[in-house]
Amino acid sequence: MILSSVKPISVLIVDDHEVVRVGLQTLLSRQDSINVVGEAATVAGAVLESCRLKPDVVLMDVRLSGENGVEACRAIRDSCPATRVLFLSSYEDEEAVLAAVVGGASGYLLKQAHAEELLRAIHAVAHGQSILDPAITQPLLTRMQLQKAEASRPQRTALSIQQQRVLALVAEGKTNKEIGVSLVLSDKTVKNYIRFIFQKMKVTRRAQAAAFYVRDSPSGKHVETPQ
Repeated sequence: MILSSVKPISVLIVDDHEVVRVGLQTLLSRQDSINVVGEAATVAGAVLESCRLKPDVVLMDVRLSGENGVEACRAIRDSCPATRVLFLSSYEDEEAVLAAVVGGASGYLLKQAHAEELLRAIHAVAHGQSILDPAITQPLLTRMQLQKAEASRPQRTALSIQQQRVLALVAEGKTNKEIGVSLVLSDKTVKNYIRFIFQKMKVTRRAQAAAFYVRDSPSGKHVETPQ
């Protein structure tokens, strides 16, 4: 049960489908704690009405007749910093969610959410909290964690073929002299190769480079080295 606030939360509804706007108006108007102050159907209308009405929360779809609701969100947040944007959309793709969060939205809820979930989300957003629909939270977090791990992971793909050959021998515990003999290189050349490899992999020790090489080669395959 949603508790009534001393001052009702003012909400602006933005959706390009009239049926959706009417449905939301009907649902929200039944709540003493919420006051629907206006409606809009376009990005321009959303920004204009937000600036005019200065609602506590803008309840908006992420796509409006082919327009990008995230752009409206940015404009609203720039013009009315106190107004919070809660996206209510049928699009659950991660790109849309990420764009919404980066664009300054305080929440993203799917349209299949229950009425009680929507009401709680509006109250939470109005009071400074951030809301993401549980149906999209885990996939989004998983993706962000993978991206973070990939970004922090030294990349061996940037190494040249010869550098990969040198690294393979470093991983086998070969000394610079042994690597030079195997690849027909001078000690100085081997040392330069290893220095460049360390810079590209962002490591400082042979053991680190060897560990990353082994980790990135779970099958145990090595770059072919000349006999």
